[in-house]
Amino acid sequence: MVNHTSVTELLILGFPEFPELQFPLSTIFSLLYLMAVLGNLLIICIICADRQLHIPMYFFLANLSALDICSLTSIVPKMLTILLAKNYNISFVGCILQMYCYMLCIATEYALLTAMAYDRYIAICNPLRYFNIMNMRACSVLAGASWIVGLVESLPHSIVVSQLPFCDSNVINHFFCEVTALVKLSCSDNSIIQAMNYILGLFVLFIPFLLIFTSYIFIISSILRIHSSKGKSKAFSTCSSHLTVILLAYGTMIGVYMNPGSVDSVDQNKLPIAMYIVTLPLLNPVIYSLRSRELKVALKRVIVKNH
Repeated sequence: MVNHTSVTELLILGFPEFPELQFPLSTIFSLLYLMAVLGNLLIICIICADRQLHIPMYFFLANLSALDICSLTSIVPKMLTILLAKNYNISFVGCILQMYCYMLCIATEYALLTAMAYDRYIAICNPLRYFNIMNMRACSVLAGASWIVGLVESLPHSIVVSQLPFCDSNVINHFFCEVTALVKLSCSDNSIIQAMNYILGLFVLFIPFLLIFTSYIFIISSILRIHSSKGKSKAFSTCSSHLTVILLAYGTMIGVYMNPGSVDSVDQNKLPIAMYIVTLPLLNPVIYSLRSRELKVALKRVIVKNH
């Protein structure tokens, strides 16, 4: 048995099952990564530059865009070096850091989406007191708490995985240091890790889902009590973008990670997971840009102001 302290370097296989698609995949992922980063940067710049967007909904959106950039950058650049430069090597410390960053981003994103659901709940169910309740201090606390949740929830998991003994192989059958693929290299009892996976899933996915679901029950009830169809349409439009992002986030997460055999059939799930990681951060700014009139108007104001 070789202890993990002697493992200084790991090899990430990438997509060896698609040898003829290495260049096309690298081109697609490069374009999607560039578009996602530029789109989210544009969202952040518009919100920072236009004072009329300095309201809770866009404050949270700017945080979500920053989070999407962090999530992408923790995975995609290394994935591209594997596809283009055939550089499969990654240090053990770098691998643990990559795993930690990805888990941090996932946990923070669902916590942030929960905070955004609370914001929409206050906006629709208690509109007269909205700006008193959702003041800048409250928004900062909610956003800060979301990032802290991600930092804290991911840390114990990463520490436990970093202490596992590796004895058979240092080759990761994945395109990044995904926790399940990394744990498979260990020759110790993985029951603790599996239990932690379930607990982490409970806190990261299920509890936020319950809070978001409860918020939207109250939101829908309030919208149904509005008499005019115009009022109902206006109220629904204020949360339609967030609801669309929620459905995409949970729908793709369930489809990619929770389908039968997803743990055992790693080769079949790598490509869907890669598309999930790259396309979801791209869709977020697209959804908000298409559905938010204020964002479109603000972009025009910023362009006119700078010219």
